[in-house]
Amino acid sequence: MSRAPNYEFQEWWNKQREKNNVDLFQDKEHQTESAPFLSVDIQGGGDVKGGGGGGGRGGKARSSDPLVEKDRARSARQLSWVVRLKFQQVGAFLAWISNGAVHLVRTANRRISSAGSRSDSSSRLYRAIRAFLIVVILLLGFELLAYFKGWHFSPPVVGSAEVLGMVGVVYARWLEIRAEYLAPPLQGLANVCTFLFIVQTVDRIVLILGCFWIKFRRLKPVASIEYASIGENREVNVEEYPMVLIQIPMCNEREVYQQSIGAVCIMDWPKERMLVQVLDDSDDVDIQQLIKAEVHKWQQRGVRIIYRHRLIRTGYKAGNLKSAMSCDYVKDYEFVAIFDADFQPTPDFLLKTIPYFEGNDDLALVQARWAFVNKDENLLTRLQNINLSFHFEVEQQVNGWFLNFFGFNGTAGVWRIKALEDSGGWLERTTVEDMDIAVRAHLHGWKFVFINDVKCLCELPETYEAYKKQQHRWHSGPMQLFRLCFFDILRSKISWVKKANMIFLFFLLRKLILPFYSFTLFCFILPMTMFLPEAELPALVVCYIPGLMSVLSILPAPRSFPFIVPYLLFENTMSVTKFNAMVSGLFRFGSSYEWVVTKKLGRSSETDLIAYEKESEPLMQSATLHRSSSDSGIEELSKLDLSKKSGKTKRNLLFRKELALAFILLTASVRSLLSAQGIHFYFLLFQGISFLVVGLDLIGEQVS
Repeated sequence: MSRAPNYEFQEWWNKQREKNNVDLFQDKEHQTESAPFLSVDIQGGGDVKGGGGGGGRGGKARSSDPLVEKDRARSARQLSWVVRLKFQQVGAFLAWISNGAVHLVRTANRRISSAGSRSDSSSRLYRAIRAFLIVVILLLGFELLAYFKGWHFSPPVVGSAEVLGMVGVVYARWLEIRAEYLAPPLQGLANVCTFLFIVQTVDRIVLILGCFWIKFRRLKPVASIEYASIGENREVNVEEYPMVLIQIPMCNEREVYQQSIGAVCIMDWPKERMLVQVLDDSDDVDIQQLIKAEVHKWQQRGVRIIYRHRLIRTGYKAGNLKSAMSCDYVKDYEFVAIFDADFQPTPDFLLKTIPYFEGNDDLALVQARWAFVNKDENLLTRLQNINLSFHFEVEQQVNGWFLNFFGFNGTAGVWRIKALEDSGGWLERTTVEDMDIAVRAHLHGWKFVFINDVKCLCELPETYEAYKKQQHRWHSGPMQLFRLCFFDILRSKISWVKKANMIFLFFLLRKLILPFYSFTLFCFILPMTMFLPEAELPALVVCYIPGLMSVLSILPAPRSFPFIVPYLLFENTMSVTKFNAMVSGLFRFGSSYEWVVTKKLGRSSETDLIAYEKESEPLMQSATLHRSSSDSGIEELSKLDLSKKSGKTKRNLLFRKELALAFILLTASVRSLLSAQGIHFYFLLFQGISFLVVGLDLIGEQVS
């Protein structure tokens, strides 16, 4: 009796044949109405007989129905081709895997060779992380051995482990040691970090509520006067405008010096009531000549601008500003505005900030908000934008409104010169001279105002190396300053509420505790709890509280909400850099006094220069623009382009601390998988991948 035809399989096989363009079968029989499928001619070893004779291999009888024989042969041939297709797919996949592995090994070798001179390998923290990695790998091997022996679900005890051999005795003794001696202190440390984590969360919630209150009540500082625009009113009395000194400190700022100088020189302020100081600390002679040419060009346009270069470069930026303030003509000026080399203030910047000083004799600083020209350039700049948006929108606005105090950002701010002098001026004792002068001014009773509506364009670091160096300086300097000014805070005449705010909130909680618990909790305690299960971190600490913190941090930048998960993982990844910087600053290690200028790329320089050329014409009617200066500018720009092209080829780097932590977390995730701990496994896996991506320098601007 013949089998019923398999229509579904035949239809699938016809599609496979058409897809691969292979003519597998040849039709030799007509399709009937009852069985419309392909017939295949099979050339066998003998004729088919209707009576069931004994012809065939092994003397076996053939079927009397030819359709049965053909159907069986067809099925065997089809199955063989399916197997061939599967083997081809497997071979292509293995070839892709091997090529990817070879490419990964070559990339790693190239980056190891290019990163061979880095100081990561010799740092104390890296040596500690490397030792921790070795311990974790050994523990994982031990746990895998116990798992395959079945001890993971029925652990042996010391008394009955002798029958299991030496390995069983060692494992039983290890279980006893970790339960009695290792797990309790680890659990205690976990509880302390959890408490600090909750305190930090409460602080962030309070800041968010304060920001909501400001928004709901529409609270903002109000200026008592308003200055008229010079461009709109030529008959204004310039004597009513105070004298303003503008300083642009820079050091080897090849990419951005033009846009910063140009933005300042076209400010809408009486030219005779404004002086621009270009404070160049560059040690490159070519860059010095370019900046001098730029200053000379604007001098010929009628701008009061001077070029200053120190022969002895001490104290970094603080020394540069201190040297500039020692000039005799500074006594003729009432205010000083400071802009770093990559900042581009709007022409009405002074018109919007100087009025707040009128009638507020105890006001020392008016700080404007930063805005970023390259916040959407890559993932790294997007994540930085989330952080800094919270810093300005929430931290500085709330502290400025309720406490009249916040840390000076070092740029995009206007100082009362009298307040600077009364507070002791610029000091060279730390790498955060901006925070230093702000703390000393607050201790002398001066007040600050933050203007959230006034924005100053600047540039975010686009490479992880530049961002890491910037964050190291930003987190080591505050610890230096805390050591130096702790007793000054206690002896000051400000109220105890302000003293407590400066010590516990400004310094300890936000500058010391945050990087400490973040690194300790997620890079040490969590992996260790996988190997010491007697100590545990609840899912509340691993998942829900970090998720809440990320949501609160991203509220000031709601358009960045799709990046909330990368933001959470990246912040934990940066904890190793911040922790290392905090420790080096607190204990005065050598790296705490290291100052590295943040690398800029000048993303907006060409567009802004064209705008400056157009906007400068109506503001400089009294000045004559000489053809020679324009030619000189073109010549210098050509020289700049040539020097850019002749620079060294950049390479991606390899960050060893991040890579070592990636392997630690991934190893712990394998141990978590053995224990079937769901949320811990996923967190360790994705956090380990995040460290791996950062360690291989795959975030930010990619270079060949």
